[in-house]
Amino acid sequence: MAELMNIGFGNLVHTDKIVAIITPDSAPAKRLVQHAKQGERIVDATQGRKTRSILIMEQQLVVLSALGPDTLAGRFHELFRETEEDK
Repeated sequence: MAELMNIGFGNLVHTDKIVAIITPDSAPAKRLVQHAKQGERIVDATQGRKTRSILIMEQQLVVLSALGPDTLAGRFHELFRETEEDK
């Protein structure tokens, strides 16, 4: 079942479209963000805060979040658990 997950500051993403959640600290992650900015495939949902995680979405879309990867993973698993209990 399709769910929307809060990635901070009232911004939501479709959980079925998430491919990966990564930290922005590594050089490859920084290059990924730069390429996404150049290709106009980036959504900055940080509201001016520090980027703490990068969500890689389907169709090469990149979403920046001010919440950490552990927080987002916890929210994702909570949504998954709730959907499993509804079945």
